[in-house]
Amino acid sequence: MTEPTFATLVSRWYEENARDLPWREPGVGAWAILVSEVMLQQTPVVRVLPAWRAWLDRWPDPAALAADTPAEAIRMWGRLGYPRRAVRLRDCAVAIVDRHGGEVPDKLDQLLALPGVGTYTARAVAAFAYGQRHPVVDTNVRRVVSRAVAGEPDAGPATRPADLVACEELLPLEPAAAALASAAFMELGAVVCTARSPRCPVCPVESVCAWRASGQEAPAGPTRRPQRYAGTDRQVRGLLLGVLREATGPVPHQRLDQVWTDDVQRARALAGLVTDGLVEPVGEAAFRLVGDGPATPLPLP
Repeated sequence: MTEPTFATLVSRWYEENARDLPWREPGVGAWAILVSEVMLQQTPVVRVLPAWRAWLDRWPDPAALAADTPAEAIRMWGRLGYPRRAVRLRDCAVAIVDRHGGEVPDKLDQLLALPGVGTYTARAVAAFAYGQRHPVVDTNVRRVVSRAVAGEPDAGPATRPADLVACEELLPLEPAAAALASAAFMELGAVVCTARSPRCPVCPVESVCAWRASGQEAPAGPTRRPQRYAGTDRQVRGLLLGVLREATGPVPHQRLDQVWTDDVQRARALAGLVTDGLVEPVGEAAFRLVGDGPATPLPLP
């Protein structure tokens, strides 16, 4: 009798142990899956869940978001972090309406051509929304493949073309089975084959894991040093955006000056928000979220 493949072992485990996440439910459309994939980038599931539901309640399809302003997308994004994703998702919705009649495309090259959609996101949507056979490679998948197949304790900080090849070689030929395996690899890395405390005794591929057989231990420290937040421009940007999100009109410069005492750092953070297309000046004395109303200068006090 033929031994089950690596993908079969992980897929069987996934079907019995996968977390109950709403974007995995049968019948969830490609737009909802695309939104989840964008939100989940560098953001924990627990924070994404309420934001994803609120976003789809307001904008259940690309046309609804495309008809709204970038400012409202930034407001709805709230404190998920990396708010440029909100603007890119709206740009993506506009492109979907303009190029594809409001339907998320199912061809990989068309997905890759959408604003803000990269190698991972395009393949994730093609696989999880349309059941296609593509290697879907994030940090968790790279770690699983690196350990189980290559025998290395970690995959390194960035995805390489070789990672796509290594993952694709593990996928079943049948598209639906390959899509299931892609989701399973990702889940295994997220909840079992974790970076610092892997749960090897409950892993479905422990018996064939090259890293486990080698006896190597997990790295003592992170592959990438965690980014400091307190006191950084990123924190200042978040504070400035917080004030602008809550405003119903242009915010006077004097109000923004109260957010942070370091004038140089505050000015640099504000300039960065403008450069990134998140904030725009109104006249010479105020700022607002991009696209938030007509270009009417705010009278000086």
